[in-house]
Amino acid sequence: MRLSRAFVPTTKETPKDAVLPSHIYLVRGGFISQVASGIYNFLPLGKRVLDKVRAIVKEELDRAGCQEVQLGFVTPCELWQESGRFGKYGKELLRFKDRKENCFVLGPTHEEMMVDLVRGRVTSYKQLPLNLYQINLKFRDEARPRFGLLRGREFVMKDGYSFHADEEDMKREYDLMEATYRKIFSRMGLDFRAVEADVGAIGGSASKEFMVLAKSGEDTIAICTECDYAANVEAAKRQKPKAPEPAPEFSNFEPFYTPGLKTIEELSEFFKVDPYYFVKAVAKKAIYDDEEKIVLFFLRGSDELQEVKAQNVVGANELVDVSEEELKNAGIVPGFIAPYEQECTIVLDKDLKGAKGLICGGNRKDYHLIGADLSHFDDALFADIAQVKEGDLCPKCGAVIHLTKGIEVGHIFQLGTRYSAAMNATFLDKEGKAKPFVMGTYGIGVSRLVAAAIEQNHDERGCIWPKAIAPYMVDIIVSNIKESEQLEFAEELYEALQQKGVEVVLDDRADRFGPKIKDFELIGYPVGVIVGKGLKEGKVQLVDRKTLEKKDVAKEEALQKIVEMLS
Repeated sequence: MRLSRAFVPTTKETPKDAVLPSHIYLVRGGFISQVASGIYNFLPLGKRVLDKVRAIVKEELDRAGCQEVQLGFVTPCELWQESGRFGKYGKELLRFKDRKENCFVLGPTHEEMMVDLVRGRVTSYKQLPLNLYQINLKFRDEARPRFGLLRGREFVMKDGYSFHADEEDMKREYDLMEATYRKIFSRMGLDFRAVEADVGAIGGSASKEFMVLAKSGEDTIAICTECDYAANVEAAKRQKPKAPEPAPEFSNFEPFYTPGLKTIEELSEFFKVDPYYFVKAVAKKAIYDDEEKIVLFFLRGSDELQEVKAQNVVGANELVDVSEEELKNAGIVPGFIAPYEQECTIVLDKDLKGAKGLICGGNRKDYHLIGADLSHFDDALFADIAQVKEGDLCPKCGAVIHLTKGIEVGHIFQLGTRYSAAMNATFLDKEGKAKPFVMGTYGIGVSRLVAAAIEQNHDERGCIWPKAIAPYMVDIIVSNIKESEQLEFAEELYEALQQKGVEVVLDDRADRFGPKIKDFELIGYPVGVIVGKGLKEGKVQLVDRKTLEKKDVAKEEALQKIVEMLS
């Protein structure tokens, strides 16, 4: 491609709402342009990167035996009503009616559409297993679209769905998809982790997320420093923390006057007792389809509540903060809440089971109970609701856990029969009995990967594309096109690289050298070739974009050296 004829509108100005490198550099580098909040056009360079990502995804999926289809972007509401998600999905599901008052949604995900495609067409166990996927547009009406392609409303996603006769075969396919996803992200040259995750709104019995490691990631993930254990903090587990020494000694169980002391920090200082021995109360309002109720969560004072875990334990659609007035109306004393004598639902963290010698709220203003004993709470609901912290111990090997940031780019789920049973999608088994399909579902954020790659690979000058998905591999920069010798050699090198199948651009624009080299750095072609004054001495300069290392080579050796740099 000759840049003198190309549509690559680079700019020096940073978009006013851009804070992340990928958002800044993809707009400034002429890869994408914003149409509306959370909606972007892909320009020629951006489309090339997107297509390369898509091609890698497709090649590996096809190699694994998956088959590509393309489903409608617009989905009838009836299918979502069948599955039970129409009312539960929330405001991110964009609903609308056509001229005949028929109800539709813009598909944020396509479980219902794929089940509808298969039911009635796959009728026997002999036709199973089946794994169908698409790479298509999706739309989620995000309340706060931000971070460019990382949190947009319209995006390109690969979503796949497998259908099986039994759970064992579904788990086999799930493992195959995990291995396939690892190949996909490895081919793209990304540093990633597969982590255990919460199933969320999709549902199912188990799931894993694929996280590209990046400081700007929205997700926090727990990684063992010794073994391969990794999990999103929403699902991360740990070994039971060791009790600090010495433990407090209380002669009896009685109220203690603690005027105005509500926080764990204040109480720990007042009693000279480690926060581990306090019982922290967190009050939330659980929202359900047809009701809402106050739930009290209790955990050690040294821990924090993990709200996704807590929400899952009580089966709520969401958890929201509850006001002091609402607590008082329910007979609960804010700041001094005990796990005793409560009429509302209470949940205790599993690490409190059997615990004695604790300090907790006294259910009375300005009082706490010392010597609290939870060992007799046999009928209480104990569950894992604490958030894993830096330095906690791995549940798998006991080594130290490290917290880091990641960007979710893929997610696989063991769905089971959640959608097939709800939508009456069945097949006949070996005995001739009708059974719902056992399903798995597998997603990849194709357009999100474009941004994630830059979040992981950039410097203060611009993008540093992994070679597998770079828009072009080589940028030949003609320092001064008025110098016929420079232009002629650049043209010869350009033709020679094309003949070798190298994706190359020729910067033959009538611009100064400064803007050209800045565009090279901003756009992030892996290799730059500077054809300048050194040509009079028979030399050109090669630039490695990743390291910015420059080296002079004889012009006769330039072609060979470039090919070596790309290998």
